Order: sequence, then C-alpha cells, then structure tokens
Amino acid sequence: MIGPHTSDAHSRRQPPATVSRRVGADIVHAAVLLPASLAEFAATLVGGRPPRARRLLHAGMGILLGTLSLLPVGLEVFFVVRGVLYGVVDQGPYDNAWGGPTRAGAWLAHFGIGLLFAAAGLALLWCIARLHRKLGARWR
Repeated sequence: MIGPHTSDAHSRRQPPATVSRRVGADIVHAAVLLPASLAEFAATLVGGRPPRARRLLHAGMGILLGTLSLLPVGLEVFFVVRGVLYGVVDQGPYDNAWGGPTRAGAWLAHFGIGLLFAAAGLALLWCIARLHRKLGARWR
C-alpha cells in the first residue's frame, strides 16, 4: 500500500519541505565543492583507494566545477556586502546613487537589485551541484 509519505517507482513527487531541503543541500554542496574535491583528490593520491582512476577523475571534475562555483559564491558575498550592508559600507553622499538622494532609498534600491543577483547566484550553485551529481554518478 502506498501512503502519502511513501513512493513507488512511477511517482517522483516529493513534499515541498523535502524539495526545499534538497535544493538547500545542493547549494551548500556546490559552495564547498572546491575544498571537498581537493581533499578527495589528495586522499585518493595518498591512500590509493580503489578504483583510483575513477576517484581521481571524479575529484578532478569536482575541482573544475568547484572553481566555477566561486563565481556564484562571489555573487552571494557581493549581495551581502553591497545589498544588505550597503548603508554601512557606503557612507554617502547618495545624491547620484540608485534610489538616492536619501540613505534609505539608496539602501533599498541596492538591496532590491542585489536580490536579483543573489537569486541568480543560488540558481547557478544549484545547477553546478546537479551537474556534479549527474556526472559523478558515472564515475563513483
């Protein structure tokens, strides 16, 4: 019997909480992909864990994708610094700033525009994690 919390081979629907948890885990996975892949590469070289060639290939791919993920991680950092903390890091004057001439208007404009870049960065991280997982499934 299939209940609301079980699945069969034909059903791929997941509750919203499970989906959001999975997306969050993918984003974190991509954000730490570079150091994790470097550690995997080093451990494979030193430990000689079998199958060595596949693990080295997987770690090398992770290093490339992890390096690529530095761009969207940078977008997230940029959003925090220039969006959330705009009024703290830029003391003005705000006459020519987006949303100016007041500090509150400039802060709100930079925060709103930063939200778009933050969403794009999160989407890129999610895509990188999905790509890593799909390609890595063949080599593990």
